[in-house]
Amino acid sequence: MRNILLTISYDGTDFCGWQRQDDNGGGEAERTVQGEVEKALEKMHKQKVPLYGSGRTDSGVHALGQAANFYSPIETIPPQNYIRALNAFLPTDVRIMDAKEVPESFSARKSATSRVYRYFISYGNTVAANNSRFSWNVQKYEPNLSRLNHFCQCLKGELDCSSFAASGDESVSNNRYIDDAHFFIQKDIWGQNLLVFQIEANAFLWKMVRTLTGTLINLDKNQAPWDSMEKILLAKDRTKAGVTAPPTGLFLYEIKFDGIRRHV
Repeated sequence: MRNILLTISYDGTDFCGWQRQDDNGGGEAERTVQGEVEKALEKMHKQKVPLYGSGRTDSGVHALGQAANFYSPIETIPPQNYIRALNAFLPTDVRIMDAKEVPESFSARKSATSRVYRYFISYGNTVAANNSRFSWNVQKYEPNLSRLNHFCQCLKGELDCSSFAASGDESVSNNRYIDDAHFFIQKDIWGQNLLVFQIEANAFLWKMVRTLTGTLINLDKNQAPWDSMEKILLAKDRTKAGVTAPPTGLFLYEIKFDGIRRHV
């Protein structure tokens, strides 16, 4: 058996998240990214082939670089040929971007050392149509990069992120190791500015990135005191944080495997 690692991009708008959801009542299961890729794998291999993702994304969340591995009994096909073969069976809102053979012990989830997310925010009165599915439009808002990045300074190292965990999160620990968090401006194809929040950590709590984004934007909009974000973090209380930003602007941007593996 060969262990194949895939890099997957998807438009999450019409998916009920990443994770396969089997319908035990005999009806039609919800449409998920994992489910679609596993259907393609089954068509290619003529048998069921489980797919193991690096982590879940919620309903409506997108990915540019989701990672997932599977074990293939086919010994002859070059790894890069899986790209064309699987894309032929997949819907257009899921694409295999890369494929390579990895050691048998490799796991997309357990071998990952960090995950990078980017959240895209459009602002102003007119939003380009191609941005409406892939950004959060915040009207009557002009971002202050200096203030936003000042608020991000406390998001570094091993932290108790309880203030940014959604109700119902089942994590054993709310501690996460954040490598980096910052904002920058990026031009879209029309030359309009998009505000981008990028964060890298060993792992994330449920809806953590969206809650961080909503909190930071709210603090900037209200010109909150400089120590506001640090106080929210130290409170370890979700009610002290801001709104949860919508899923439309969130992308799983990259999974890294070559860093320091941290268990916190």
